[in-house]
Amino acid sequence: MTTTPTADWLRLDQQICFSLNAASRAFGGVYRVVLKDLGLTYPQYLVMLVLWEHGDLPVKKLGEHLRLDSGTLSPLLKRLEAAGLVRRERSARDERSVEVRLTDEGTALRERALQVPRRIAAATGFDTDAIGELRERLDQLTAALDTAALEES
Repeated sequence: MTTTPTADWLRLDQQICFSLNAASRAFGGVYRVVLKDLGLTYPQYLVMLVLWEHGDLPVKKLGEHLRLDSGTLSPLLKRLEAAGLVRRERSARDERSVEVRLTDEGTALRERALQVPRRIAAATGFDTDAIGELRERLDQLTAALDTAALEES
């Protein structure tokens, strides 16, 4: 923003948050189409990605991976359980903790989901290097904003 005149700082086209929000909404539209065949919404897909990567997890740990609180995560898990993709069970070690486990059907869905990242990458029009660089920059932005939020509170 330092090269932008101060008078222009409040223009919509100068707001990084708006650009990120617009890109997120555009991704949502593409994911809606791509995930339709899997019967998943984008947030449900993210839950499945974490479970495919890490296996059984307590709800709390799953929420940490996804940056979601339990109030947001619980309805997602309830719908995934109703679809037969996951099971929620009280932990044998700590009955206050609920473990999320993939069902056989949830595990099998991973194979069908392998085409999703390729289709999304193709939709961006970016090559894999550009996607990696963008993801890295966005991760840096997220870390900087998390730090700034902590400092402001």
